[in-house]
Amino acid sequence: MEECSSRYCKVCVTGGSGFIGSSLIKKLLNKGIYYVHATLRNLEDTSKVSLLKQLPGAKERLQLFEADIYNPDQFEAAIKYCQFVFHVATPFQHPQHSQYKDLTEGAVAGTKSIIMACERSGTVRRIIYTSSVMAASALSNGIAGLKDFVDETCWTPLHHPLVTSSLHKNYIISKTESEKAALRFGDDGNLEVVSLACGLVGGDTLLSYTPSSTAVIVSQLTEIEHQFQSLRLIEELSGKIPILHIEDTCDAHIFCIEKDSLHGRFLCASDYVSSSEIAEYFQQTYPELQVKQKYLDEPKKSTKWASTKLIDQGFEYKYDMKMILDDSVKCAKRHSLL
Repeated sequence: MEECSSRYCKVCVTGGSGFIGSSLIKKLLNKGIYYVHATLRNLEDTSKVSLLKQLPGAKERLQLFEADIYNPDQFEAAIKYCQFVFHVATPFQHPQHSQYKDLTEGAVAGTKSIIMACERSGTVRRIIYTSSVMAASALSNGIAGLKDFVDETCWTPLHHPLVTSSLHKNYIISKTESEKAALRFGDDGNLEVVSLACGLVGGDTLLSYTPSSTAVIVSQLTEIEHQFQSLRLIEELSGKIPILHIEDTCDAHIFCIEKDSLHGRFLCASDYVSSSEIAEYFQQTYPELQVKQKYLDEPKKSTKWASTKLIDQGFEYKYDMKMILDDSVKCAKRHSLL
């Protein structure tokens, strides 16, 4: 990779204060060759700023920028001079006063604007868009039934009743439409666009609280109903639950910039398990936490995980289901969620 063979390779991470963003920045800085531009919605938020500034290597190789996905022109300065951009930021709530009609329009407009800023920069070679397996459902376009497999050809049918009736409807639609918009740029322009549709991410965190995705993984132990319903929704969308450790998540992102050439859609998950299999592991490993029988009785679907694209490119997952679940429990205990 010629641009990064000199002392530093400059990269941008949007959404730098989130679960994935902060962990990715830490890993990039630890590599020693990356100079990182990171965006946060509010540089006056001292807890988020100090978290990143205290990372090893941050003083020499981290620069913070204020940018909000709802004001996408703000990202221009952060993207300038970078060779690679990780677009991790995503809105979860629609502001009351906005130029966009809803969350999806805001997320798509922000993604398009960021990619156009990458094109204008003259230096960005590739953008990595962090998507979600919620955009890659095994649901058929009809009302009933699941496909026999999940791979990169699968897209969530946004008019399916399971989506339209979901509390996460706006998130699912915005992630799906934003990923499609990003990939269209890759098809039409000179910029390489990679989308990583990540599974449910677990493990420990730099944050001062248990990240929502980790909390969803341990929801059968905490018995927080809305988090368990999120787990079940993923299972209903995907047949089973694609899961992924935060360390593998970050390694996969970095892998996608260290290849000489890469573009297109990649699903990213190291294990594909049912909610009842998760409950069984918790019951066997943490009997003192007393898993309820109702979680053990959840049905197992026959859908298969058929995505091998990332592995075919040479990526290796280092964390299996047990490690993901154990580290998620450790995180939840450390933050007193358990």
